[in-house]
Amino acid sequence: MTRWAADLSITLPGYAQLVSASVAFAIVLLGGFGAIFAGRTIGQRLAALWERHAGARSERMATRMCALTRYLTAALIYAIALKADDWPLLSEFVLGFPMAAAAGLFVGGLIRGLHILRWVSLLLGGATFIALLADALEGLKPVTDVLDRIGFEAGKTRISLLGGIQIVVTILAIYAVLKLANRMLDQSVKRASQLDATQQLLVQKLGGVVLLVAGFFIAIDLLGIDLTALAVFSGAFGLAIGFGLQKTFGNLIAGIILLMDRSIKPGDVIVVGDSVGHVSKIGVRAVSIVTRDGKEHLIPNENLMTQEVENWSYSSPNVRIHIPVGVAYDCDLARAQELMIEAALQAERVLKTPKPNVWLRAFGESALEHDILVWIKDPTAGIGNVQSEILNRLWQLFKDNNIELPYPQRDIRIREWPGAPPT
Repeated sequence: MTRWAADLSITLPGYAQLVSASVAFAIVLLGGFGAIFAGRTIGQRLAALWERHAGARSERMATRMCALTRYLTAALIYAIALKADDWPLLSEFVLGFPMAAAAGLFVGGLIRGLHILRWVSLLLGGATFIALLADALEGLKPVTDVLDRIGFEAGKTRISLLGGIQIVVTILAIYAVLKLANRMLDQSVKRASQLDATQQLLVQKLGGVVLLVAGFFIAIDLLGIDLTALAVFSGAFGLAIGFGLQKTFGNLIAGIILLMDRSIKPGDVIVVGDSVGHVSKIGVRAVSIVTRDGKEHLIPNENLMTQEVENWSYSSPNVRIHIPVGVAYDCDLARAQELMIEAALQAERVLKTPKPNVWLRAFGESALEHDILVWIKDPTAGIGNVQSEILNRLWQLFKDNNIELPYPQRDIRIREWPGAPPT
């Protein structure tokens, strides 16, 4: 075999290298068992901790967290063993390959756990695997030199494959970190009992903006971009905001102002034009209003700042409903009004204080027109159902007490009848 290897110019590992590789392989096996043990014992606790701080609840959470714990533990064990001694090349490969694979699986699984696109997790996991494996064998410099040679000149700037990979990986990594940080922030704010729903939403929006700005500057620093070179770009960007993105930034500022002055809050019942419903979400661009029909209207934030808005629950959740009712002219008017009050009091959602009331509104053409006035404290549950319940009860009460509902009446006057009048 030695003679065949010499003929093929292959250098076989010596006895010392084989022994070193065997020791490295034994470390890999022991590290694998240790990683499995750590995944089973620590994974469940980490899953519970993640649910408390990130708000993720899933049947697969424990399984995923155990797997991530195994990958991270294995990668750390192999990395420590790799740096603990000056291993030969074969031993470096025996330790470096499973270390890079475990680290890549950990990064990819963590990205997928944040519900980011699969190709992003594969790209970051693959980049982690290649970078750590190359660093474990001969360092990253040979790989980076090859990638840096592939490129072209654009004026005074050189654009290389290495630079493109660094930009893509940095942006994706910053995006993943920002999403994780934003999720942790949202869950922490939701647990803050001293803040109401509007204040929590305001903190979440402001925190998201701060994280986005911080991520931008961190990415600029990691990529080594000189901020002074962005002076011209920032001027052009400012003009773009002033002209093309004016509405977008106007809606963003309007949304923050709405949350700060608390004129509109999630859960409020508002009327904007023909749209009536409860506020489901105050977003960066628009406010989501869900009607009783399940239709979701997206109204730009600026419209709520400049147009007249009717907020039924701005200072108090109590709302008064007007229910029109007509009765015949020849009925017992006092008794009919008593029955209207009785039907209103029997409705489940009608408040007893303030008491329901009845107004005689007008003498109509064929009816005495009334308004039944009732108060409710939960307009988000609907108004039409309260009106329907009261009218159904009133119909039965009118029938039981011989109160007639009016029919349309018209008096016809004939000035001349052709021929002989009818007998």
